[in-house]
Amino acid sequence: MIDPWCEKTPDQIQEYIDAARENDTTPEEYVRTEEATYNPENGHFCCTACYIAIGMPSRPGGWKAP
Repeated sequence: MIDPWCEKTPDQIQEYIDAARENDTTPEEYVRTEEATYNPENGHFCCTACYIAIGMPSRPGGWKAP
């Protein structure tokens, strides 16, 4: 599981570390269950900073990281 833009895993990104702690889970599980950009087919997701940097893409039905 990785953000292909910043090449970080959920346990390296503070927003997921904090959210996981608040929800009594792991950063990886938090991304799997709560991150709308998470693509279960390849394990990619897009953190907030990268999502903003790439122009906040959208698509009917939701955008998933390629």
